[in-house]
Amino acid sequence: MASGSTQKFSLFALTAMVVGSMVGAGIFSLPRTFGNATGPFGAIIAWCIAGTGMYMLARVFQSLAERKPELDAGVFAYAKAGFGDYPGFLSAFGYWIGSCIGNVSYWVLIKSTLGLFFPVFGDGNTVVAIVVASIGIWLFHFTILRGVQQAAFINTVVTVAKIVPILTFILILIVMFKGDMFSANFWGGVGMPESHIFDQVRATMLVTVFVFLGIEGASNYSRYASKRSDVGTATILGFIGVTTLMVLVSLLPYSVMARADIAALGQPSMAGVLEAVVGHWGAIFISVGVIISVLGAYLAWSLVCAEVLYIAAQKEDMPRVFGTENSNKVPAAALWLTNIVVQLFVISTYWSRDAFALMLSLTSAMSLIPYLFVAAYGVMLARRGETYEKKPEERQRDLIIAGVAAVYTLFMIAAGGLKFVLLSALLYAPGTILYFWARRERGKPIFNTTVDWLIFAAP
Repeated sequence: MASGSTQKFSLFALTAMVVGSMVGAGIFSLPRTFGNATGPFGAIIAWCIAGTGMYMLARVFQSLAERKPELDAGVFAYAKAGFGDYPGFLSAFGYWIGSCIGNVSYWVLIKSTLGLFFPVFGDGNTVVAIVVASIGIWLFHFTILRGVQQAAFINTVVTVAKIVPILTFILILIVMFKGDMFSANFWGGVGMPESHIFDQVRATMLVTVFVFLGIEGASNYSRYASKRSDVGTATILGFIGVTTLMVLVSLLPYSVMARADIAALGQPSMAGVLEAVVGHWGAIFISVGVIISVLGAYLAWSLVCAEVLYIAAQKEDMPRVFGTENSNKVPAAALWLTNIVVQLFVISTYWSRDAFALMLSLTSAMSLIPYLFVAAYGVMLARRGETYEKKPEERQRDLIIAGVAAVYTLFMIAAGGLKFVLLSALLYAPGTILYFWARRERGKPIFNTTVDWLIFAAP
């Protein structure tokens, strides 16, 4: 993570960063989340919408990586280049705080997984669960402080290890597939409240965003890429592979259990599905996979959180202190702030009825704003014709792709509901203190344009 590091990531390592970032807590919660919301028909529609929108966003990331190779600071660099310092800061802060909240969801899922075998952990929000999670947070913290490149290597190994239980789950359910059960569930299933298909699909939208978070994993580490073209390739390869896994994990349970039974499962619901099919060992097998997967994802996202703050400080969008490193070339101050925030949110789960669902939805809502800036920047480049001097024929294609990505992101923000938009605003507003701090210590005016003032006043 240090700018002075000479180590470079191969295409495989970059793809592992994408897969490792995407495959975390969300995929293991998909059966119950979809079972609560809809049947296979609604799930297929939801994945078509989410898959198309996120594929377009992945293509935007791929295009920007190739057209703007100098913007190697990750997601927020595009917001700053296209819309100015304050929007760039908001993108960096939103991405960072959303990632912190996502890390909290990982601890909640680990604790609820342990709760399947040790009742003292409950649904992940008991005092014992919070104490154990707190110990885990700081163990990871001090491990990362010892060196980041080693942590990135661990992530690659863990990524391979955690795919195994997911593939095993899929293969067993394919073998046990019952066509009559799938047909009975297809339009909504027996014993579930009737709802319009639009409402069913809408109820899945934020979880589809959550499970796609990490699609930009290669972009976050683009300055470490052995070849710049590998960034876009890794993004698309990771997207295709993980999307296939997620669609199968959400649809196949409808072929072995009634929808009402799927909806009644505890989290991680993938463990409950496999237990119903093969017995108790299935729950144990998936639970081990959950813990490996989630700890690996937590490690990957801890690196991302620190990287975002560190680079933003290097680019003068965050206070200087977060751009400093320890003797192991780790952005220690950025990591300390990240884990303090994670710790506070973990404590807050004690008062939450469904902590995992809340953290999942809030993470998604916070991450959509940075994604919107990326899509809008793609639209801006294509409309201006900037970087299209050599291949002008690609301009119209890229304009359509970026336009679809922008519309999709706006739709997802609306589909998530006003509640999470307001919660996001409550987090963005105090975060602006960091922006004021950064601007004052560098002697710069707080806001450069009227648009900046309007954005600041919007919450």
